Amino acid sequence: MKEILTKNLNTNQQEAVLCTEGPLIIFAGAGTGKTRVITHRIAYLISIGVAPWSILAVTFTNKAAAEMKQRVIELSHETGEKVWISTFHAFCAHFLRVEAVKIGINPNFLIYDFGEQKNVIKDCLKELNLDEKKFKISSIADKISRAKDDLKTPSDMAAQAEEDSDFMGTTIAKIYQLYQKKLESSDSLDFGDLIMRTVVSLEQYPALLEHYQEKYKYIMIDEYQDTNHAQYMFAKLLAAKNKNICVVGDDDQSVYSWRGADINNILDFENDYPNAKAVKLEQNYRSTPKILETAHKVVRHNDARVSKHLWTQNPDDGIVSILNTATENDEAAKVAELISLKSISAEYNLSDFAVFYRTNAQSRTFEDALRRAGIPYVIVGTLKFYDRAEIKDIMTYLKLIHNPNDNISFKRIINIPKRGIGKTSVEALEKFSIIKNISIWQAIDSAQEANLTKGAIAALKSFALLIKGFIDLKNNTSIKEMAEKVILHSGYLKDLEAENSLESRTKTENIQELISAIDDFEKRSPDKSLAGYLTQIALISDIDSLDESKGKVTLMTLHLAKGLEFKNVFICGLEEGLFPIGESAFNPQELEEERRLMYVGMTRAIKNLYLCWATERTVYGKIKWNMPSRFITEAGFGEQVIERQHNIKNFNQEFNRTKWNKSSNRQQYNNFSRAKILYRNEDSYNYIPTNDELTKDEPLYTPTSDSSPYKIGTIVSHPIFGKGKIIEKNGIGNDLKLVVLFETGQWKKLLARVANLSVIS
Repeated sequence: MKEILTKNLNTNQQEAVLCTEGPLIIFAGAGTGKTRVITHRIAYLISIGVAPWSILAVTFTNKAAAEMKQRVIELSHETGEKVWISTFHAFCAHFLRVEAVKIGINPNFLIYDFGEQKNVIKDCLKELNLDEKKFKISSIADKISRAKDDLKTPSDMAAQAEEDSDFMGTTIAKIYQLYQKKLESSDSLDFGDLIMRTVVSLEQYPALLEHYQEKYKYIMIDEYQDTNHAQYMFAKLLAAKNKNICVVGDDDQSVYSWRGADINNILDFENDYPNAKAVKLEQNYRSTPKILETAHKVVRHNDARVSKHLWTQNPDDGIVSILNTATENDEAAKVAELISLKSISAEYNLSDFAVFYRTNAQSRTFEDALRRAGIPYVIVGTLKFYDRAEIKDIMTYLKLIHNPNDNISFKRIINIPKRGIGKTSVEALEKFSIIKNISIWQAIDSAQEANLTKGAIAALKSFALLIKGFIDLKNNTSIKEMAEKVILHSGYLKDLEAENSLESRTKTENIQELISAIDDFEKRSPDKSLAGYLTQIALISDIDSLDESKGKVTLMTLHLAKGLEFKNVFICGLEEGLFPIGESAFNPQELEEERRLMYVGMTRAIKNLYLCWATERTVYGKIKWNMPSRFITEAGFGEQVIERQHNIKNFNQEFNRTKWNKSSNRQQYNNFSRAKILYRNEDSYNYIPTNDELTKDEPLYTPTSDSSPYKIGTIVSHPIFGKGKIIEKNGIGNDLKLVVLFETGQWKKLLARVANLSVIS
């Protein structure tokens, strides 16, 4: 069996698979067969007598977990079914439901998504009389999530804020405390709670910890570079007794610090486990040598990394190319043109192309360009099926049936469809429930005490009867039948049919698709309970819904690209201030993460990699002149970019210095203008027409003297933008325009006579 499981592995992969006892760290570079090693190692453990149910493997996406599970089953047949392979959140949700009674929570808890979190926070702000304009809901939700990632309670946050004399932090701690109270009263948890409550329970109940340490004697953690402190503690606690922990990851692909990931978890693993064995996987099976070498040139500039250099035996074909265009619209048009040309051949399908960008807002120009070119595309990370209003409405009914104390669900559908219960009545009932310390659902029985109108009370009682009827059916009805009854008896479908519009018909089709999805879940899931279904839906991620088999170009941010691969990759918007983004250039840690993000994008490419930037880009309605990203220079294209900028500069200066007599030089002027436009918009180093090759009737320009103190290369100071260097100039006298590259990385085009510049040197 050993020979069967290792014969198709390279030497380092074999070493990782055969190391079964004690702590092991596998530094798995991009495209080096990480999943293959993990699954073969699990199969090998089973083959040497390790009980499959004593192996726990956790990763970050349902898609990755499903792929691992399938491969293990193929290698170990029915015994592979008994290995627990899932995401962190799925395992912890299961743990909390199984151990709910022991640790004092309701086993029927709901899992709130980010939208529902924000709704709770909105209620908290209202109850605490805080202004939403000052206390941004999304920002507070993020701070609470980061606190849970760090295993910090509201009191921990308050203590830290007091120590730092941080008034805003103190207020956020109060919001966090009320937020938790509202979650507990609704028998609900958010994503952060799933892991935090699991870790806290393992720490507080020694017998429970010992039980799970004995149950899972072999722990495998995938994508270890992306773990936060809570996930780190989860793994550390479970592995503390047997020390059979294997972590797999790549420090060069750690790009999620903004959501709590700590790169030090992987960098310090050998300090945490002094006897750990380390294996490096450096043979890449995905990309061409050219792509790997270019990517290495970029990432090697980072200091916080384990030394490694990917190599491959793949053919050295394909290209790594720079695309520089005049504007962001030209950038998108050029990308669409290349995709169109390449997809015409039989070599590439549209699904072989991916366009990556740093921010979601950049997708708009590519959507427009692809639509104009008639190229179908899919955007990853935008509105998901389960985020559509009509789907959330039906799902909310199911949530309320499962847990009627869920205030957020109650408030969403109490008047959907309209049943005569207005906002004022709901607010009055909610205030009454807060005073009585009960849920809004429980407050219905005492609605008279809340001073509601008779009509509102009657409508509430009718609604309560409807939901109670569904609750009575819950344990004896399939989820599909329950959903169908909700759609019918709630009046939701009747409302859509009465509207009879294109939008309402689309919504009806989406609801029918939901029924199909529920039916599919019940056919393939061993847990056919409503709780199981709601948990599965809550844990769906953007990448889980990506269908790579479809004949469409993929558009996505770089953060969503990790774990994927495409034959042709375009990394767009490679400009200072955009990528690397904002002020990250001035923070060494943030800059290194931006560089790792660039590395991730580059190593998604199998065959062809295009690095794209625009000379100018419209931001908030204003044109911004751009400096090419330092990553282009680091990738080895610095001289070409400098040469191109120099050519553009000389060409523009020659054009602008010319004293045109448009009546006698009309043809000459038109030729030169056309050449300039073509040059600005072409992606390669175009042939530039010389003076002799243009119309030779008259000289192209008459030299003019320039007596200003502003020379190219002069260091100047601006009262707002600070110190900078003049890198381009056009015109003379009152019309002299300067392009200044400031130390902040910004480029500014200034009119010299009003710019108030001081010459430094």
